[in-house]
Amino acid sequence: MSEKLQKVLARVGLGSRRYMEEVIAAGRVSINGRVAQVGERIEPNDELRIDGRKVQFQIEDEIRRRVLIYYKPEGEICSRNDPESRPTVFEQLPSIPGDRWVMVGRLDINSTGLLLFTNDGELANRLMHPSNEIEREYAVRVMGEVTPQLKKNMTEGVVLDDGQAKFESFSEIGGEGINRWYQVVVKEGRNREVRRMLESVGHAVSRLIRIRYGAMVLPKGLKRGAWMELGESDIQALMRAVNAASPAQRPANRADGGVNAGGEGNRNNRNRNRGNRGNNVNGGKSGGR
Repeated sequence: MSEKLQKVLARVGLGSRRYMEEVIAAGRVSINGRVAQVGERIEPNDELRIDGRKVQFQIEDEIRRRVLIYYKPEGEICSRNDPESRPTVFEQLPSIPGDRWVMVGRLDINSTGLLLFTNDGELANRLMHPSNEIEREYAVRVMGEVTPQLKKNMTEGVVLDDGQAKFESFSEIGGEGINRWYQVVVKEGRNREVRRMLESVGHAVSRLIRIRYGAMVLPKGLKRGAWMELGESDIQALMRAVNAASPAQRPANRADGGVNAGGEGNRNNRNRNRGNRGNNVNGGKSGGR
């Protein structure tokens, strides 16, 4: 049983498969003490190192792919460690012995809502990559009404400091007084993109909630700071959206609780507590909203 080296490294969550090919070609990867080559295959008992640091891995046939939905509250940062000792989203997740959680996208410290985590780094990279155009949907509260002309400008494209950006859709969903709520969709994960687009037309965002990532909707009844594991059918839906291959998975004891398009999930798979702190997990890279 063996697997291509760059595929293993991508799934661990160290970068995309193409980037890992560059790392291997640069001579930074070794297998059993010798410099590895692009396209080389690795076996379960091999010792794998990058820049001299040992990397734990599993061959794909040995892995049960897992995906969590987490309801991020305000005040948590999307980072594994924080020099200011602020709470992080990873502290709330269940432990995953011999593996690690990889974060799909980010939310800034003041934003709330849906975050996806998986133990499959390659799936995470595909879900975040702009070429796959995975939709991210948000509910945003701003001060003042956004005029039809401003809506038109933002759906056609506005220029930000890192290039042009646009909303795929923009609709009003309510509000009272000077506070108005809107529902917006983007297909990128650029840093604070939603906030910056609205600020560019003179409307500051006072609240931002991610309510959907691709086909996955923030489940109704899931409390802030709690997580829920997706069932196999929902994981397959995510994989189909990015044309990811499905491994032959070994039998495992689990109670999958799917999340459907309406946001309902199996309550048995929902963690109503704050999760286990201090887990050895890692995060992916993408922009925060």
